[in-house]
Amino acid sequence: MLCSAASADVPLPGTATRVSSWLCVEHPGAWGRDVIGDEVLGPEISAELAARTTAARARPTLIRRPGRTEFTGVRTVLLVNSRAEGGWCERLEITDLKQLLEIDLHLLDGPPPGIGEPVTDPLVLVCAHGKRDQCCAMLGRPIAATLATAHPDRVWECSHTGGHRFAPAMVLLPSGLTYGRVDAAAATAAVAAVHRGEVALTGLRGRSGHRPVEQVAELAVRAEIAAGLDELTVRVDAETDFTATDPTHAGSALVTHRDGRRWRVTARTVAYAPRQASCGAGAKPVTALVADTIQSLP
Repeated sequence: MLCSAASADVPLPGTATRVSSWLCVEHPGAWGRDVIGDEVLGPEISAELAARTTAARARPTLIRRPGRTEFTGVRTVLLVNSRAEGGWCERLEITDLKQLLEIDLHLLDGPPPGIGEPVTDPLVLVCAHGKRDQCCAMLGRPIAATLATAHPDRVWECSHTGGHRFAPAMVLLPSGLTYGRVDAAAATAAVAAVHRGEVALTGLRGRSGHRPVEQVAELAVRAEIAAGLDELTVRVDAETDFTATDPTHAGSALVTHRDGRRWRVTARTVAYAPRQASCGAGAKPVTALVADTIQSLP
């Protein structure tokens, strides 16, 4: 059984991989299973990028246009900050991979550095990393191809984004909105919504700039009210802790609307039967976060 089919009953909220800084490098050729470990970009560059992305807490990601295209020698590089507040994206082109080492990746954690041209339209990454998991290639590539028909300059196939058992997996940048189990209609609707400054809920796993509890809290509130992309802020509620009396309690978060309304959302952990996390892997115990209570605050 495909890992995506085996996990069809696992809730999506709270499963977005937490990433706030991205280094996306165009690489039309074969990717290998591991972006860095397999030295896809060559041993010298890969080793140095591994050290630099780790130090800067940036996620190295390979991207390519949907379909097989001939390599022209020019690569697109996307620098992205996907924090929930103040995210941005810049684009530049390089002709030598060594130019990547000229970029101070620590700048990705701050305001736009002006290294590349600002990208104002939302970008779409669809995981199509077949060497990592067959679900991503088999289910992701058709979604990327469909979206690229309408948005040829905004859609990229990408390497592993985390959670291939939720394939087809899609990330919208710089918002960090992360989706799973999307069909062509849901993916198209999500892209259209974020372009309008809105958030489509179908298939939404959370925002990559948030912790899992924050992701669950935001989605729980969005299910209750209509709110634009940037109208909610979410913070972990450090003052609430019931772990001593309830082992399933996973924490709580405060959600604040721009108009002043506030909610406290508590989350709990739910256990599911063991199943594989990726195709061909052995079964392991699975847990998920679910919203337990939503309390409106004065």
